[in-house]
Amino acid sequence: MEKKTINMVSQATSVKGQGVGSAYMEQVKLVREGLGDKFEVYENAHMAADITHYHTINPQYLMQKKWRTRKGTSVCYVHFVPETVEQSLKIPKSARKIFYSYMLKFYKSMDHLVVVNPYFIDVLEKYGISREKVTYIPNFVDTEQFHPISAEKKAKVRKKLGIDENAFVVMCAGQLQVRKGAFDFLKCAELMPDVQFVWAGGFSFGRMSDGYSELAKVVKNPPSNVKFLGIIEREDMNKVYNAADVMALLSYDELFPMTILEAMCVHTPILLRDLPIYNNILFDFYYRETSVEGFVKELTRLRDDSEYYAAGVENSARGNAFYEKKHVLEMWDEFYTSILKEENPLD
Repeated sequence: MEKKTINMVSQATSVKGQGVGSAYMEQVKLVREGLGDKFEVYENAHMAADITHYHTINPQYLMQKKWRTRKGTSVCYVHFVPETVEQSLKIPKSARKIFYSYMLKFYKSMDHLVVVNPYFIDVLEKYGISREKVTYIPNFVDTEQFHPISAEKKAKVRKKLGIDENAFVVMCAGQLQVRKGAFDFLKCAELMPDVQFVWAGGFSFGRMSDGYSELAKVVKNPPSNVKFLGIIEREDMNKVYNAADVMALLSYDELFPMTILEAMCVHTPILLRDLPIYNNILFDFYYRETSVEGFVKELTRLRDDSEYYAAGVENSARGNAFYEKKHVLEMWDEFYTSILKEENPLD
């Protein structure tokens, strides 16, 4: 049987240090390697494919859509909605209105949408997008790339990063911006001077990043127990996760951060702000709190209570197992196959 074609259309990797790029690379690799017997996968090809799968919403894609999808169907991965952009980037009010209108126009023009968190099915419906055209498929991280390393290798990584081998290390990975809880992270560091805090990530969108001016000053002159590593190449992030004792992502708003999945692959305990969006995707795989005082309390207990810490390691490992490769691959297989049958019911 002739293979069906999927054209992955994206500019996600053009901006370093953002989860959308990581999610794109993981999804393409997963489908190409796992479903290669059924689908021929292309990237940014100038062609009309059976399935054109958009991972970003660049204006030229909307202009080319009619031509690209003339013999097939369209899919868009929803990596953000107006609410998440609102807290990430500084965009002038007039431009913001235009961008949000365009974003929703792009989504509404698609035959199918995929969300990484079921929470956003309701959000999209609020904007007039039918639930029937939205499918939930979670993000995925390959454990071949992200996995625990030996204590000896961990010590070498810490030495290279300038981190004391015996320090208790709390890490955040992600763009450096207010939405990610950067100021709460710094406040925790201030209240826990004997703990090493590390931020892996930077200003992926430069001065447009929310809180840039104030955060840039801190990066230039950080507290003694805080290290800013800047944007790390993805192939080096496994070592960085392994150098940490806790992954603390104190974001005020998220969809489904790739950094959480990556840290779970390493079995690092996870501490997050208690947000409703995590309830149906992270279950009891993580520790949660709502304030700086709560975060400090949890971090202190993780540092001092070995049984509590071991439970956090186990929770993270269970989360990693829940989002294992085979299950997510099956979801993509079922999804792509079903939307092709809608286009060609006699196949």
